[in-house]
Amino acid sequence: MYHNDFSMRKKERFDYVLQYFAEHEPAPETELMYANPYQLLVAVILSAQCTDKRVNMITPPFFARFPDPESLADASQEEVYAYIKSCSYPNNKSKNLLGMARVLINDFQGQVPEEVSDLIKLPGVGRKTANVIVSVIYNKPALAVDTHVFRVARRIGLTTNAKTPLAAERQLVKHIPQHQLAIAHHWLILHGRYVCLARKPKCAICPLTEACKFFQANKNKK
Repeated sequence: MYHNDFSMRKKERFDYVLQYFAEHEPAPETELMYANPYQLLVAVILSAQCTDKRVNMITPPFFARFPDPESLADASQEEVYAYIKSCSYPNNKSKNLLGMARVLINDFQGQVPEEVSDLIKLPGVGRKTANVIVSVIYNKPALAVDTHVFRVARRIGLTTNAKTPLAAERQLVKHIPQHQLAIAHHWLILHGRYVCLARKPKCAICPLTEACKFFQANKNKK
């Protein structure tokens, strides 16, 4: 048992957190609905600053109309916008989705690439989105750092003074075994979505308080 934050070294903190998730959530998955790499790529682009629940409402009619990159590439921005207008930033996302589909057709034979360096060439695809694709679709050792992962890692103490998602990613991959990198993304994002909330974390029901710097620092405050 650890009685305070100072008695737990970083490796012990990582071991504690990873062991808990491995035992209690051995097979977490993305909550985005998809049937193939193209569909997941569209869904992740749409999910930027938008809930998975909303994206999952948008994508079924979207994929019925645009089942592949070819059909999307031939569309107009106005038509794409009409299908995604209920998500955040629909103007930018409709433009990016069209650009993504056209680059897939022109540069990648309509196939979603397997490498981060290729994926980030697609409009609307940053490092986080690329890491989601290579880890979820191609089972490669990559860890996507979104706002939930960034927040949870900082609060628990898995990262230290990481100012950007890339800095957090670099710190996390040093301490998470390669075979757990892809699944660790889901562990941390789901923990942030349902327990370690941004405005009011649910520390009373959190199973990680013994390893959490945030909890240890605030447990005695009124």
